[in-house]
Amino acid sequence: MTAPLLRAEGLTAGYGKVPILHDVTLEVRVGEMVSVIGPNGAGKSTAFKTIVGFVHATSGRIIFDKQEITGLRPDQVLPRGLAYVPQGRIVFPQMTVLENLEMGAYIERDGGRVREALERVYTLFPILAERRTQKAGTLSGGEQQMVAIGRALMARPKLILLDEPSLGLSPKFVSLIFETLVQMKGAGYTLMVVEQNAARALAVADRGYVLELGRNRFEGSGAALLADPDVKRLYLGG
Repeated sequence: MTAPLLRAEGLTAGYGKVPILHDVTLEVRVGEMVSVIGPNGAGKSTAFKTIVGFVHATSGRIIFDKQEITGLRPDQVLPRGLAYVPQGRIVFPQMTVLENLEMGAYIERDGGRVREALERVYTLFPILAERRTQKAGTLSGGEQQMVAIGRALMARPKLILLDEPSLGLSPKFVSLIFETLVQMKGAGYTLMVVEQNAARALAVADRGYVLELGRNRFEGSGAALLADPDVKRLYLGG
């Protein structure tokens, strides 16, 4: 079996002297969509922030694309092909949709490659092509999330970490975001997704992890976790 694209192994991390993660291990292989679920406070977002360098790991190691990135800053991680879409639909509100997307390609000097990346984003999100001259702050929440995801794709990443992409969206846009994740996987992107919407996240995932109180609790294929009676009872409301 080939080596994982990302392996975060035995991560312990937190804020100040308060540990949030306790020996957590996550991995994703090329072409996979992996969902990370669990109750509030389980450490899901902290795990992503540790992987991309916003939070310092006190123990454990992170291997990405066969290179150790443990302890690197976010600005050192991004050029290696690891993109991160934080929760909260973070856009530059006074900039246009196009300007927001172009910000995602700031490390790319080849104009042709930037145009190709833009076309891929517009193919995935046709509404952004229609609204490319509109200020991002005037878009709906769901459209702003599309901008945030599209901006991450502009860097042509090898792996995209998405933290709660459906959080706070209307039911229509929740469905659209999950459809988009499936499209992205079909287009060849490798994805790891933290999601509060656990059942839908597992339904579209190749594999999943359940975190609880900052520790690995369950892992397996998305279908197996959906069918697991303990996972159903504890995390899926069934």
